[in-house]
Amino acid sequence: MNLKERIQASETRVFKTVFPNTTNHYDTLFGGTAMAMMDEVAFMAATRFSRQVMVTVSSDRIDFKKSIPAGTIIELVGRIKHVGNTSMKVSVEIYVEQMYAEGRDLAVHGEFTFVAIDEHKKSVKIIQ
Repeated sequence: MNLKERIQASETRVFKTVFPNTTNHYDTLFGGTAMAMMDEVAFMAATRFSRQVMVTVSSDRIDFKKSIPAGTIIELVGRIKHVGNTSMKVSVEIYVEQMYAEGRDLAVHGEFTFVAIDEHKKSVKIIQ
């Protein structure tokens, strides 16, 4: 499989329902909860791409564009944006949609950087 095909095959989509136990006093999804979900989806995409042990080394600029109310459905989409020697960047978007209405909106966007490591926690090449 070439690089483009590996990137396409590693795209990761996860759907969740926003229940009240994940919301703040404004009845919207906690920002920290959204970030944790995003990091998890980014990790899945990075691992699916590399099939190696991957660790998060940074989160780069997370933009909260729209609040995510309780009682909505969200889709998290993770895509590989850049592959380096030992690291990669993964973009994650969260889309929000009402349960009983058509349409959806981009609510949150962010990027995460991962590094491939070996059993001694030393960085290793992603593509051999």
